[in-house]
Amino acid sequence: MAFMEQQPQPMSGRKPPLDDTVPLIAVIEASQSLQSHTKKKGMMGLFRLVSTIISKICLVIGWRLRKRYFLVKDKDQPKDKQVLSWADLGPDKFLSDKDLLSAMKLLPTLSHSNISPVTFATTSESSALVIRVFSEKGTLRDHICKVKPKEPFLKKYCNPKKIQGLEQQQIQTYGRQILEALKFLHDKGFPYGHLHASNVLIEENMCKLLDIENSLLGLPSYYRPYVTQFRKINTTESIDVYSFGHLLYEMTYGRPPDAVPVDQYPPPPFSSVVSVLQSILSTEACKTGMPTVSQLLQTPLFSDVLLFNSEKPQFKISSKLKEALKSSKECLEKRLVEEQRTIHQHKRLTRAQSHHGSEEEKRKRKILARKKSRQSTYENEEDLSVKYNNNSAGSGASSPPTCPSSPTPLPGSGVSRL
Repeated sequence: MAFMEQQPQPMSGRKPPLDDTVPLIAVIEASQSLQSHTKKKGMMGLFRLVSTIISKICLVIGWRLRKRYFLVKDKDQPKDKQVLSWADLGPDKFLSDKDLLSAMKLLPTLSHSNISPVTFATTSESSALVIRVFSEKGTLRDHICKVKPKEPFLKKYCNPKKIQGLEQQQIQTYGRQILEALKFLHDKGFPYGHLHASNVLIEENMCKLLDIENSLLGLPSYYRPYVTQFRKINTTESIDVYSFGHLLYEMTYGRPPDAVPVDQYPPPPFSSVVSVLQSILSTEACKTGMPTVSQLLQTPLFSDVLLFNSEKPQFKISSKLKEALKSSKECLEKRLVEEQRTIHQHKRLTRAQSHHGSEEEKRKRKILARKKSRQSTYENEEDLSVKYNNNSAGSGASSPPTCPSSPTPLPGSGVSRL
């Protein structure tokens, strides 16, 4: 769910949409030590829940708890392995059920050298099913971490023993192919927003994007916790560019960035990569805006890469469905902007409270209070002095001035005659 957003009530028996990017929190209510072992009651329920979920999944090849994967085979071609994925609809699902079904049935007709083909796709009222060919080579992250594709997600990526960035030629080739796939989807008005190293297949030196259906199903982006922090990342296109920055960093250094924005980079094996990373992941880029996919294709890092496409890209979308996709995209972006605004306001309030409660501010307030107390005392004393002076002056003015009386002349005195 979105930040500080109330959970919607289920409608007509449907499950409420859930956000997989919200972290699971377990509260330790009590603990007990038995034979040097500590039992934490609050964690046991969570562990049982996760264990139950994992035990029911054929392949634990993804990070979403509510998305399940199964290996399936076609009766007519039993040697060809395929992957069936089943996912519940997410909180960003804004297409009507009819439009969603139309869009999902259209996915098998999409043809692009750098997008993994979909064999079959359909939806129900609360979930969706997609089948695509299983790749034995694994994803781009599998190549970087040197792990096997079928191993569980946490075992592969939580603490990989061997990680290695790609060669410059691979970075340029894979980067160009990924950007071409993104540009194709953007030109078609088809939102993606789910680019990361585990959603890129590697087959014979070719990159292929996975899970292009996620935006239709309303599933939250892998980088949504990052995206909600930056108000300039407010469109699905800018989300793709930002995600490409993370992916380019991981291809270069063999691991994701520790934190974003990134203004200091390790010594790069290839200097031409850093300028592109700075244009996407720096503080200035996150505040003022990032380049578009077309602008990234024109950079020296990718502009000279030659592509050998064996097939012509095809994806025909009706005008009616295009309008529905456009409306859904606008609703998704509106929800993102509202969540960014809420988080921004919460951050400002938290900073103000933290600043007001700091020891330095408390000391300043005490000093100011003393000054005000002294000033108040001084003003009171001054008022009393003025009042006393006014009272003294008022009592003197009430009596009329007394003139000295003339001396009474003596009879027969010459002074009188004078």
